[in-house]
Amino acid sequence: MKKETSELLKKAINALQKEAKLPNFEIPKIFVEYPEKEIHGDFSSNLAIEIGKIIKKNPLEIAEFITESISDLDTQLLFDKVEVIKPGFINFFLSKTLIQKQIEKILRQDKEFGNIDIGKKKIQVEFISANPTGPLTLGNGRGGFCGDVLANVLKKAGHDVEKEYYINDIGEQVKKLGHSVIGDDQAVYKGDYIKELRKKIKGKDAEKVGQEAGSLILKEYIKKTVKKMGIEFDVWFSEKSLHENKEIENVLKWLQDNDLIYEKDKAVWFKSEKFGDDKDRVLVKADGEKTYFFSDIAYLKNKFERGFNQIICIWGADHHGYIERMESAVQALGYKKEQFKVVIMQLVRLIEQGKSVKMSKRKGIYVTLDELIDEIGIDSARFFFLQRRAGSHLNFDMSLAKDKSEKNPVYYIQYAYARICSILKKSQSASWNADFKLLNDPLELRLSKQLIKFPEVIKDITEDYQIQRLPKYAFETAACFHQFYKNCRVLTEDKELSSARLSLIFATKIVLKNILDIMGISAPEKM
Repeated sequence: MKKETSELLKKAINALQKEAKLPNFEIPKIFVEYPEKEIHGDFSSNLAIEIGKIIKKNPLEIAEFITESISDLDTQLLFDKVEVIKPGFINFFLSKTLIQKQIEKILRQDKEFGNIDIGKKKIQVEFISANPTGPLTLGNGRGGFCGDVLANVLKKAGHDVEKEYYINDIGEQVKKLGHSVIGDDQAVYKGDYIKELRKKIKGKDAEKVGQEAGSLILKEYIKKTVKKMGIEFDVWFSEKSLHENKEIENVLKWLQDNDLIYEKDKAVWFKSEKFGDDKDRVLVKADGEKTYFFSDIAYLKNKFERGFNQIICIWGADHHGYIERMESAVQALGYKKEQFKVVIMQLVRLIEQGKSVKMSKRKGIYVTLDELIDEIGIDSARFFFLQRRAGSHLNFDMSLAKDKSEKNPVYYIQYAYARICSILKKSQSASWNADFKLLNDPLELRLSKQLIKFPEVIKDITEDYQIQRLPKYAFETAACFHQFYKNCRVLTEDKELSSARLSLIFATKIVLKNILDIMGISAPEKM
């Protein structure tokens, strides 16, 4: 609906330019948003204000021109009213008939409702990718759940999506793990898991001990936790394989053949500044040791050669400064910078009984994801990690996450779903042949309009990867249902009205189930 409204505005401007009521100019990007207040309609656009800045005319006058032009177009099926308010906003009120028809569409599409077609791409989402040096912690959980759900959303949008975990199983961190297991003066990592590894692994060669310990951590800790998180990776990719398959050597030769590296101070440098980085980067140090960035270039090349059109990486806050050099590598390999996207996840702070719990993986003071999930359940874990924008710090409230009342947003949403299931079980099945024109109550229409936003939510997330829209939308949908149910009796003596209202709550059930499925949260029929 937002897209159709944008196209309608564009047609109106084109018509006004042809009629010479507006001068010729390049139409700015058209934004159609949901107004904060219901009295301002279902959609609102500031297009007239933006045009006013370009042509130096009164935006209110431009908005009036646009609404007149829109009224000349066949928009009766879309809108009951289009109005202008100061200083030049154009507000759109959806047609009641259109809203009512959308309920039938939801019922017919069922699990497919929310699917959109914006052009199929082969997309890889790489997330978690924590070093196999210890159990997964809260920070890994935030990126893990968000990466998993983003991949689910992209699939809902019709893309071919693969989920991948990159295993950093070679390099300096492996040696540090080895020293930690051996327990010598170069030990770095601490915790009960290190003590357990010492019982299983013997030896004094830090690199060999580290390799064996890393494999055990991956198998006994990380993969088991990932399964408990409800995540299924399509690929577990080993960094070591890049060396074993000589992809590191091959990419070095490729870079050399394309004049993208040079030697300086006995080191090998990549010409990353040429592609927008703030400086050139070392690939091979003076002592012959290869940098992590070198492996990352080889890994990038491997990804693109697997046919991915888009690569999305979910990284922690400490990787923000790494984006530019990776973008330079993407361009050096012959691809567009836009084909590589990074979502930076900010830090997580655990709040328990009103106090912050300080955590350090190296000091052995942390809460593992296993412990968290065992304490609050997978549904609450997923929902609470998804609630905040990736770029914002997350305060994870353990007390609220454990709460089994409507104060807990997960419980509130699931209770709405269970209540709907109970009502439908007591009544006849909802019908596509119900008379939806009977749904005229403001709360019926409000709930209906909320339901038809779902495809828009999916589309918006595919464009900006802001996953927090899903839990917010789920909560708002549950709130609309609870308010409707409180004020509109579903089972009445009027059988036709009851049938229409049953169909409406059946449509609500479909939408809630589809949202919860994407978020990987259960939809209980009883609570």
